[in-house]
Amino acid sequence: MKKMSYVFVVAFAALAMGGCNNASKDAKQSADSLNKTKDTTSNVATTGGIAVSAADAKFATTAADGGMAEVALAKLALSKTTNPQIKDFANMMVTDHSKANEELAGIAKTKNITLPAAVSADHQKKLDDLSQKSGTDFDKAYVDAMVDGHKKTLSLMQDEAKNGQDADLKTFAATTASTVQMHLDAINKIHDSVK
Repeated sequence: MKKMSYVFVVAFAALAMGGCNNASKDAKQSADSLNKTKDTTSNVATTGGIAVSAADAKFATTAADGGMAEVALAKLALSKTTNPQIKDFANMMVTDHSKANEELAGIAKTKNITLPAAVSADHQKKLDDLSQKSGTDFDKAYVDAMVDGHKKTLSLMQDEAKNGQDADLKTFAATTASTVQMHLDAINKIHDSVK
């Protein structure tokens, strides 16, 4: 009887700790966790399995998180800037990243990959920080964020295009990489003019 009580206490403690950990996860971390549980080698009957490797699933959640952040940041820029170059760039971000986000969501659905429903805590912090700025301070901070973000996204896409295992995600990454390179070139030109 004591052993059974001990087992229940340990099991309850593990569940309680797991519940606490889940509360602190952002949307991207939650999606990554859900994708890990879809391991086709051990519990395909329960989850339906996942049709890609863990690395490909992680790429998809990272790309989705970044894509949603680009759209949210661009919409913020459209509401805050008066610079016509930045407005044009932000409109391009909304159009191009919304299209890429929809394409990635379609691929993810066919592969049973869970994507984040909202931006990660890091991206939300960037949004919050930028929303506190105005005028040229906002313009400079937004442009800096776009240069940095597009460098990271380009690296992410190039890596998946080269090293990914899933053909659909590799094609998506290769196609998206060329668009991201175009965005990086455009924002670098703007960066030089808002110094």
